[in-house]
Amino acid sequence: MSAQASNSLTRWLRDPNPASRRQARLGQAWMGWLRMRRNPLAMIGLSITVLLLLVAAFAPWLAPHDPITQSLPNRLMPPLSPGHLMGTDDFGRDILSRIIYGSRITLTIIVLFTLTAPVFGLLVGTVAGYFGGWTDEILMRITDIFLAFPKLILALALVSVLGPGFQNAVLAIAITSWSPYARVARAETLTVRNSDYIASIRLQGASSLRIILGHVIPMCLPSVIIRATLDMAGVILIAAGLGFLGLGVQPPMPEWGQMISAGRKYLFEQWWVATMPGLAIFVVSLGFNLLGDGLRDVLDPRSAGK
Repeated sequence: MSAQASNSLTRWLRDPNPASRRQARLGQAWMGWLRMRRNPLAMIGLSITVLLLLVAAFAPWLAPHDPITQSLPNRLMPPLSPGHLMGTDDFGRDILSRIIYGSRITLTIIVLFTLTAPVFGLLVGTVAGYFGGWTDEILMRITDIFLAFPKLILALALVSVLGPGFQNAVLAIAITSWSPYARVARAETLTVRNSDYIASIRLQGASSLRIILGHVIPMCLPSVIIRATLDMAGVILIAAGLGFLGLGVQPPMPEWGQMISAGRKYLFEQWWVATMPGLAIFVVSLGFNLLGDGLRDVLDPRSAGK
C-alpha cells in the first residue's frame, strides 16, 4: 500500500499539467531534487552542509569536553591521545570540542550574513534595475565604490574602526559583501522589467512596490541564492581571517581562525593545534562550493536541460 501511495505521489509531482500553483511548485522542487541527486559532488556538498548543521545543533552532546576549561597538565597532547581524539592545545583544551563548538560560531556568521548582505543587495539591485535613470546611476555608483575595494581589506578597516568583536565582525562582512548581489539582481531585473507579463501587471494598476516585491524579486532569487551559496566559503575565510588577526571573535571562544592563530607558533612541533581547525575550514568551505555548483545546475534555467 505504501508503494502504491509513493507511486501515486510521484505521478502527482511529475504531472505535466498541474491543477494548482502548489502542485506546480512542489513538482518543480521535486524535479530539482532529482537533478541534484544525480550530481554526486553536489550531494557531497549537501552532506557536509547538513553535517555542519547537525554538529552545531547537538554540540553540547557531541563535544567530549568543555571547550573553554583549561587543563595545563594535559597541554599539547597529540591526536589519538586517551580522551582527546584530535589532541589538545597550549592550554590543555580539547581541540575536537573546540572545533565542534566553533561550528556554532561559523554557522551563526553564515546565517547573519545570509539575512543581511544578500537581502540588502537584492533590494538595491532590483530598485536600480526597475526604475533606471538617476536612481540606477546613483545606486550603481555606490555599488561600484564598494566593489573597488577588496572585501578583506575593507572588512579589516571597518573592524579597526568599530573595534574587535563578534558583532562588529559580522557587520563588517555584511557591509563589504552586499555589492555583488546588487549587480546580479540589477542584471536579472533588466531582463524582466520590460517583459510582457510585467507590462500586463502594470496595466492592471499594480504599484511599483508590488511589482518589485511580488514579481521581480522572485525572478532574481535563484541567481542570488546561487551566488550566496558560492560566497559562503569566502565569508568563512574572511571571518577566520579576522579571528586570526584578533579582530573577530575574542578568546577564549572557540573560533576556528583564532584557533589557527593560537597554534601557529607550534606549527612545526605540535602541528595538530593549527592543522585541525584549518581542516575544518577547508572541509566546510569545500562543502558550500560543491553545494553552490549543484544549486546552479538546479536553479539556473539555462542548465535545466543539461
